Amino acid sequence: MKTVYLESPKNIRINEIGEPVRKENEALIKVKALGICGSDIGAYRGVNPLVSYPRIIGHEIAGEVLEIGDNSKGIKKGDRVIIDPYIYCGKCYPCSLGRTNCCEDLKVLGVHIDGGMTELFTHPSELLVKAPDNIPWEQIPMAEPLTIALHAIHRTKVKEGEHVVINGAGAIGILMALSAIAYGAVPIVIDIVDERLEFAVKLGIKNIINTVKENAEEKIRKITNGRMAEVVIEASGANSAIRNSIDYVSYAGRIALTGWPKKETSIPTDLITKKELDIRGARTSVGEFEEALKLISDGTVDVEPIISKVVSIDEIPKAVEELSDHPEKYLKINAVLK
Repeated sequence: MKTVYLESPKNIRINEIGEPVRKENEALIKVKALGICGSDIGAYRGVNPLVSYPRIIGHEIAGEVLEIGDNSKGIKKGDRVIIDPYIYCGKCYPCSLGRTNCCEDLKVLGVHIDGGMTELFTHPSELLVKAPDNIPWEQIPMAEPLTIALHAIHRTKVKEGEHVVINGAGAIGILMALSAIAYGAVPIVIDIVDERLEFAVKLGIKNIINTVKENAEEKIRKITNGRMAEVVIEASGANSAIRNSIDYVSYAGRIALTGWPKKETSIPTDLITKKELDIRGARTSVGEFEEALKLISDGTVDVEPIISKVVSIDEIPKAVEELSDHPEKYLKINAVLK
């Protein structure tokens, strides 16, 4: 079967490998659709220290169940599913709290272990989520990045009527803004690329700020009538954006850090104390797939416009290269397999 194979950084190709053999606790899945994520681009560029090579990439995977044993999810042969790509140990302290997303021995598909950019894939049955029939195949993988957006919304306990500043207008940032709207909040999206901000406006996100052209702190103060944002979600990973989050947030406000910075950020702890801020990490997701799929199925969060392009499995290596070289051209590229 075909697989997307990353031999080493910048060396990606379609490779032929043998079909997988299902274990008793696993399902055999015919992959029908997948998404190319920023972590796949990081693996391709060689900038993610957690990735070892060679590696099959991909963790935004949806497909049809071909074989499955007994499972608590009630999933059976023929069901349409999306995979939860975060494999946890179930024994460590975070797992004992149900916070399996921060398992001490977490294995993420396509990063720590081989991913799902293949024609056939085996995955633990308990880490499958049934997808509604009305969602087109190319849209189902979008539920995975939507869970990451929802996790940040949940970690900061966003409430109706609150202002939510979102640093970064990539796919995750846009999904965070749409999720904030779904929760009755008012998103304020910040980026340095006009095209991304203009796209956000087309999706109904009214408040945008280009920090190259505008003073973000002043504009946020104006939008919030002087209060500043009750919630700030940092989705870019830029050190300057992480630092600025403390200026953008209100007194007694909440901050979620979702983006992965490449180096440590110096922050003013005196301001954290003065404002008495709640600052929380927001890593991947846990238990949010059902909500993500419902939001897509109901049309509450319309993911179709976010998908810039749909390709075949044979076109994925070129798409990865294109996303790496020209990230400004695309928000999201997904693939559909025959």
